[in-house]
Amino acid sequence: MTNWKIDESHSEIGFKVKHLMITNVSGYFTRFSGSIQTESEDFHDATISFEAAADSIDTQNVQRDEHLRNGEFFDSTNHPKISFVSTKVKKIDDEKYKLTGNLTIKGQTHPIELDVEHSGITVDPWGQQKAGFALKGRLHRTDYGLRWNATTEAGGIVLSDEVKLNMEIQLVKS
Repeated sequence: MTNWKIDESHSEIGFKVKHLMITNVSGYFTRFSGSIQTESEDFHDATISFEAAADSIDTQNVQRDEHLRNGEFFDSTNHPKISFVSTKVKKIDDEKYKLTGNLTIKGQTHPIELDVEHSGITVDPWGQQKAGFALKGRLHRTDYGLRWNATTEAGGIVLSDEVKLNMEIQLVKS
């Protein structure tokens, strides 16, 4: 069994959500950790667990970040962690995979499927073995209890329900 962990300083956990249905607002979680166990060289049998600190959300706007941390969104005081546990890794080809698992946000757990691109494995200048992955997916925020919204004067909605997930993950072999 080979153990890997997420190299936080070389990884990004990001998302985008439509605002006023005309532009995307991007954000990141700045504190997270994850571990991967695999018997194979190509990760097809990997088991993955991941956690992000809900209060580490950063959208480059202090007022918005405080709103996202409160009870109308993540309620990070009562639900400090966002977690993911894999249930299956399906290898499509040498670079592409489908990753399924259970995502928990604000105490609500639902299955999610992520598209994964494996960028390869290399050894860094300090002799550490590294593996790179790009992950993309989508979720409906209301499924996780993130129901806040408002309407514009014209009756349009402020935030879309769909959230796009974009992650760049660098693993380091333990």
